[in-house]
Amino acid sequence: MSVDGWNTVLVLGGIRSGKSEFAESLVTDAPVVRYLATAPEGDPEDTEWATRLAAHRARRPGSWTTEETAADPRRLADVLASAEPNETLLVDDLGGWVTVLLDPDHQPADDVATIAELAEAIRGCRARVVLVSPEVGLSLVPTTPLGRAFTDALGAANRAVADACDTVVLVVAGQPVRLKPVATATGPAAPATVPAAPATATAPVVASLADTEPTPEVQLPDVLTHTPPAAPNQEPGNPWAAPTMALPMVATGLVIQPGMELPMPDEYAGPQAVDRLATLDVPGAGLGVLDRVVGFAAATQGTSTPQAWGAVRVLLLHGDHAGGASAGTVAGESARRAAQARAGRGALARLAAESGASLQVVDTPAAAPMEEQPALSLDQVESALRYGWRLAEQAADAGVQLLVLGACGAGTEAAAAAVLAATAGAEPPAVLGRVITDSGEIDDAAWMIRCAAVRDALHRTRRSPRGAKDILAELGGGDVAVATGVLLGATARRVPVLLDGPVGVAAGMVSRDLAGQARHWCLLADHGGHPAVRLAADVLGLTPLLDLRLDLGEGANALVALPLLRSVLALAAALPVHPSLGGDGEPAPTADEPESTEPAHTEPEYAEPGYPDPDFAEPEPAGPGPATTGADEQQPASGWRAG
Repeated sequence: MSVDGWNTVLVLGGIRSGKSEFAESLVTDAPVVRYLATAPEGDPEDTEWATRLAAHRARRPGSWTTEETAADPRRLADVLASAEPNETLLVDDLGGWVTVLLDPDHQPADDVATIAELAEAIRGCRARVVLVSPEVGLSLVPTTPLGRAFTDALGAANRAVADACDTVVLVVAGQPVRLKPVATATGPAAPATVPAAPATATAPVVASLADTEPTPEVQLPDVLTHTPPAAPNQEPGNPWAAPTMALPMVATGLVIQPGMELPMPDEYAGPQAVDRLATLDVPGAGLGVLDRVVGFAAATQGTSTPQAWGAVRVLLLHGDHAGGASAGTVAGESARRAAQARAGRGALARLAAESGASLQVVDTPAAAPMEEQPALSLDQVESALRYGWRLAEQAADAGVQLLVLGACGAGTEAAAAAVLAATAGAEPPAVLGRVITDSGEIDDAAWMIRCAAVRDALHRTRRSPRGAKDILAELGGGDVAVATGVLLGATARRVPVLLDGPVGVAAGMVSRDLAGQARHWCLLADHGGHPAVRLAADVLGLTPLLDLRLDLGEGANALVALPLLRSVLALAAALPVHPSLGGDGEPAPTADEPESTEPAHTEPEYAEPGYPDPDFAEPEPAGPGPATTGADEQQPASGWRAG
């Protein structure tokens, strides 16, 4: 969106709307930027808030200077009034400024007069100024006096600053819309407000950016998305009135962007299921820490008596990372593991067969050396996200009740470490596990090469944006990008995901900026002793259920724990209430286990250009000889393939 000709701009938006990124994009052409940070440091024990502040700081280029104004709210007006004409100022944000303004340490104070002073300083400012502020007036009226005081003061500040600025932009779900001055359209029938893109008869469209410059059409492949059933009083042609969440669609395909609103698990069913466990007729104290499995299953199934997962699908993502990330690995080893899984051999395939789970191997594009160049292009990231989403949708359409996510590429641990360093501020040596050779020896030289590769990649991208898609392109690679798409697609279709290994938790870290709800649909069975998994689990709020320290390969570790988790759910559903609490001591009636509706070979109804249809290695009884699935036939050398 172009806002040429401005001197002062106010950028409004909700939480995670992309307002700060948009504001930063307006000043990228300035040789020097004075970044005025208004937010207080907050509680030192609030690690999530500290992580947010660290992410903001890491995103700023090295040529910018940062000034803290949280100590005195009136200092912001003084800085603006004294700025020189050749300077560029970025104020982020007015929400933090109002928070400090209302702090008891600054009372008594005339808040109205202070806001008026700020607006007057903006009018007289000779420098270019971009101000960021949250828009909180669209939500419910707060129930506490302090909350009402904050929203009232921030609303008054936004009105005063908007009146003083040349241009006002509202960012909604990453899409900027100009509010002031109002964009006009040419022609005799030009509307008085921001023009919207015309609707079509086949699909709803997203409103175009309010700008006088035409936006080039981006061609995206068709996407098969879930359409919720129409309510009795709902018109069939109006999907926006659906009773459940429907993702925005443009005429060319699915839009995956920051700030998506995806479903959340049932917040009441989980606690009810855990409370019910205390009433069951058991001789001991109960399930211990495994009661979290029951709570998770209850929340994701929407019932206080969840059933054990019947249909399970394992997604094994195969994608190598070039450069120092793969130091210490044998060339071709990951391809051998993938081919082994396709053929129904190896630990993962055997465990899948024992668990009655289907196994799907997905080949993702190889990532370039991240220390030298971006691992993927942004176009590849978009395709990878959509492809991962489709894999999750295909599983949901086949009746899958649980997805198990794993990976087998060379260099995946280093890529995950780089993603953690970019998203959580971790130090590479602290999240990179030891390199173990095939003979069981520790290779410290290879470990140091991996650390250096991650360090150099972070140095190369120190001035790059830290958005989700930017991190995937610069550091993550194809496997992490596809895994992120899987998490988003599974969340949209309410399918829980059992994570296993660095790739899955790295995808969970990235998915926070795209849809924060995704982590609530994830379960971590075992951390495997991996430092990256430990850190990411702590940030994501995922407590590992077990501490077995298994190292059978991503996906296989989770399948070892799966029978135990199923047993816990089956037991919790079948046990009666204790007689002392009114139970009759008879086993509770249980529903028949739903049979998997997965066909032996699923033909998807869609295909990404250049992506062959995925094949599956279905579970087979363990026998003396390997089973063949026909998936080893020759496949195209380019693109992705899943077998």
